[in-house]
Amino acid sequence: MRLTRAGEYAVRCVLYLADRGPGPVISRKQIAQEMDIPPHFLSKIAQQLAREGIIEIVQGARGGFRLIVAPEEVTLLQVVEAVIGEIFLNDCVMRADACHRSYGCSVHTIWDEARSQLRGFLREATFAKLLMDKSCITTGEIAEEYVPPAKKASA
Repeated sequence: MRLTRAGEYAVRCVLYLADRGPGPVISRKQIAQEMDIPPHFLSKIAQQLAREGIIEIVQGARGGFRLIVAPEEVTLLQVVEAVIGEIFLNDCVMRADACHRSYGCSVHTIWDEARSQLRGFLREATFAKLLMDKSCITTGEIAEEYVPPAKKASA
């Protein structure tokens, strides 16, 4: 399995927005430049992320995109599947009519287990965890570290 370009760009977009935390509107142009995403591709990806309730698209002169889910609540799995659909490693796991062998087939069982493990691993990877290492946001100025609301109150 290889992540599509759309999936990679979606991760970059959400990573950039997560670095700023939920709330601020960031221009499409800024995200595209800083995260090396073609602007026309970013618009398409943003629509898919907005449909899944991860970001909001704000129209107008001061428009752009806004993260509407806290970075600790959005996962790599949600972002990737918002753009590419549910992850399947092969056709026999995805569609019953793709293979005439039994679902008890040992190969089918391995594919299904690998899929479950991959999805579980991506589900555990929140954007808050990813932001602990700033190496993915290497261009431009890095915003102040996002501090979840609960930690701000105790600081």
